[in-house]
Amino acid sequence: MKSLKFKGCPLCSKQEYPIIFSNDFLRILLINNQNYPGYCRVDLIDHIKEMSDLNKKSQNKLMKTIFLIEKIIKVYINPDKINLASLGNITPHLHWHIIPRHFKDNHFPNSIWSTKKRNSTKEFSKEEELQFIEHVREKLS
Repeated sequence: MKSLKFKGCPLCSKQEYPIIFSNDFLRILLINNQNYPGYCRVDLIDHIKEMSDLNKKSQNKLMKTIFLIEKIIKVYINPDKINLASLGNITPHLHWHIIPRHFKDNHFPNSIWSTKKRNSTKEFSKEEELQFIEHVREKLS
């Protein structure tokens, strides 16, 4: 895997979201917005575009982390559904969205990037955010 950083890539830049975990391979961020408490994103550190650009070992390592975060969210948040998404059409830097969904969230049953169906608001408070981050860190160690 070749380590590349692309100028202008928002995922190669400093992140504004709270970092739950980071190492030389990936980072896990809490995207506490859009009415989706517990919404996490897993970013590859290197600027790689596609899963198939990774070797098998790296693919497995990344997916193992994604599945672990999904399980942590499932137990902690108890959503009605969890969406996993890796699009990269706008930002072609390998990253995965792990999104807890509820039947009454703003977009259900459509994707969170679709037109809103409702106008409810539910974000973690600062205290809930810190508790969730600590919980995930504990489960990762």
